[in-house]
Amino acid sequence: MQKVNEFLLFLNNYLGGHQWFVYFLLGTGIFFTLYLGLPQIRYFRHAIRVVKGKYDRKEDIGDTSHFQALTTALSGTVGTGNIAGVALAIHLGGPAALFWMLVTAMLGMTTKFVEVTISHKYRDILPDGSISGGPMYYMKKRLNIKGRNGKIIRTGAVLGAFFAFATILSSFGTGSLPQINSISESMFTSFGINHTLTGGILAVLLGLVIIGGIKRIAKVTSTLVPMMALIYFLGAIAVIATNYQHIGPAIGSIFTEAFTGSAAVGGFLGAGFAFTFNKGVNRGLFSNEAGQGSAPIAHSAARAQEPVSEGMVAILEPFIDTIIICSLTGLVLLTSGAWNEKIENRFQQADLKILDGTYREDNTHDRRLLSKGFSKDTTLALFTGPLQVEDGKIVTGGITVIHAESLAEDVVVTQGDERYTGTIPVVDGVVQFSNVEGENETIYFTGRSLIHSAALTTEAFKRSILGNWGQYIVSIGLLLFAFSTAISWSYYGDRAVTYLFGTRYVIIYRLIYVAGFFLASFTDTTIVWNLSYITIAVMTIPNLFGLLVLRKDIKGTIGEYWTDFHKQWPRERLPMGTKRS
Repeated sequence: MQKVNEFLLFLNNYLGGHQWFVYFLLGTGIFFTLYLGLPQIRYFRHAIRVVKGKYDRKEDIGDTSHFQALTTALSGTVGTGNIAGVALAIHLGGPAALFWMLVTAMLGMTTKFVEVTISHKYRDILPDGSISGGPMYYMKKRLNIKGRNGKIIRTGAVLGAFFAFATILSSFGTGSLPQINSISESMFTSFGINHTLTGGILAVLLGLVIIGGIKRIAKVTSTLVPMMALIYFLGAIAVIATNYQHIGPAIGSIFTEAFTGSAAVGGFLGAGFAFTFNKGVNRGLFSNEAGQGSAPIAHSAARAQEPVSEGMVAILEPFIDTIIICSLTGLVLLTSGAWNEKIENRFQQADLKILDGTYREDNTHDRRLLSKGFSKDTTLALFTGPLQVEDGKIVTGGITVIHAESLAEDVVVTQGDERYTGTIPVVDGVVQFSNVEGENETIYFTGRSLIHSAALTTEAFKRSILGNWGQYIVSIGLLLFAFSTAISWSYYGDRAVTYLFGTRYVIIYRLIYVAGFFLASFTDTTIVWNLSYITIAVMTIPNLFGLLVLRKDIKGTIGEYWTDFHKQWPRERLPMGTKRS
């Protein structure tokens, strides 16, 4: 299994984990932003009016309202990434990473607009009257190639099937298994609730929701998303207001360091521009899923005569998901000061490294060298050999313990409840826990270091007038965010199964989805999570390719929308730069 996991990570390094993928996503967003004349700005006010139902008509065809489609899509994107992902980006790239997340979200607003518009245009109405749509449908209908003999080569159908299969895998890899794993771990840590009990209860609730199809899903998400956003918003405001004196410096650090990289401060060792840019862009892209093609599946079910009107609604998604919610999380982290402060914690094996040589935090040269090493700009010498420990203290000289990209302090090694004495083998900086001689009890490293992801956000939320109660907002937020993500992704997989095999196999998919959701509450899902990195790329690449190929179709559809809109609503003021017919 370890070999499979390593192969998946290796493959991802050349797909979603490679720089070309980031530039392809960004480049597509930049192209359509210029090609369509800044639609995310010009159409923003109009998008709000569409969501409010101002232009709705009784004869519009679809399963959900504009608002329900928006909340369903948002419930798929507003998830653990808004709590843990932002914390990881700032932990690695500093405050300036948040700036690049916001820039990426602005471009993502356009990408969402075009992918939802074209997917809604080519959706299918099934024999039972329900709607099924998504990128696989426009691929099947519009991306076929005519051969030299005039025969149609069904390349679009192949791409569509490829996309749909990747969507099914992603529904497990990003929407189901890791979500319940995060929920059950959070519930156990915060409230001591057994993992299996959490999984069982939520699996039953998930089954009751998704068995009712998109209409029940839309009803649940249209209630759940506003409620969870309000709880998180109030908690975040409490932290920011408590630390009001740091608001100015926090906002300043986001913008002043955007083009220079983040300066070293506290336990944070600094990050160069390229590294900061990379982490901010990556987190921004995967926060709102712009270009991935998942959200168009939810929006295709919306009641709308014109596909462009639903594309307008999609403009609001990255704005809410990244520009509002992720910015709130970022300001909580920065104003609280938790992001660059070393906290007493149990070290995670994946974040633990032993370096050969002694590095000091008060030495400017050492700090710069370590910062470059963490961003892969230089190679740090890794320790290999026996690590001698006496009464919990590491006595081997000439080494440095690194945890979570920071110099660890006050390190104590324990085995079970006792301080450890003995030898621990280290190979290329990696502690070989499984090869430690002696009792079978697990060995732990504890001490003071930086922390990241959900643990960092939890620590930041404690630093307000709410005190330790703040951590429960993060726990409840994780529960609601992650559970709603699982609900939405069940529908995405549902429509992919419908496209590939027909509606009669949907019930089988739903049963497997719920069963997998339950099992993942108490089992390791690392390999599935790593598989999802690849399936996300496999979804995104053909979708972006299709959008670029159909750019003229998209632009023409938008032009037709404004022509028809002006005829039906002649007194309505058109967005700036929109030509009247």
